Amino acid sequence: MRRLVVFGALAVALTACGNPGPVAGGSSAGIEPGGSEAAPVPPSSAPLTTTPAASTAQASGRCTAAVLAAEVQPGDPAAGNRYAKLVVTNNGTAPCTLNGYSGLQLLDASGQAVPTDLQRTTDPAPTLVALPPKGRAVADLHWTVVPGGEDPAQGPCEPEAAQARAIPPDETQPMSLDWSLGPVCGGGKIEISAFYPA
Repeated sequence: MRRLVVFGALAVALTACGNPGPVAGGSSAGIEPGGSEAAPVPPSSAPLTTTPAASTAQASGRCTAAVLAAEVQPGDPAAGNRYAKLVVTNNGTAPCTLNGYSGLQLLDASGQAVPTDLQRTTDPAPTLVALPPKGRAVADLHWTVVPGGEDPAQGPCEPEAAQARAIPPDETQPMSLDWSLGPVCGGGKIEISAFYPA
């Protein structure tokens, strides 16, 4: 029975889209003109109901750089390791959502790229984070300041960054933020977690 409902819904959708034209081999993949009109297909389940808050969050969509402000908050250093939190705040007037990892690129004072090798960690795993206006989300950062085999033998391990660009999950426009946490050794390797509620 369920297959018939799905097949019926597919037939209605194809009819609504019209004749898509020839496919490979020259045959037509549409429904022949002059056929009988398809009967409406009943829904396979009861209509979903949402609360007004959920509807608002769905309508506002993903958080973008246009509504987010970003900053890096340093954590406690330990034996050559550095820890920080990438914190984003929804400065928009509507709720928005984040799901996944931020992009991150370190830059020098003139805006030139500094080696950055972003590595995703799985703790915590990606999950949908809803941010109301002024709500915040966090991603954990970890790197080393101890030179490794990939780093120069003399001088600093990598050029020191003065700023960074962070891109929200599934977006392309970056947010600008200051970086005053020293060099990132190991070829610029930074481990980053998925966003989670602050």
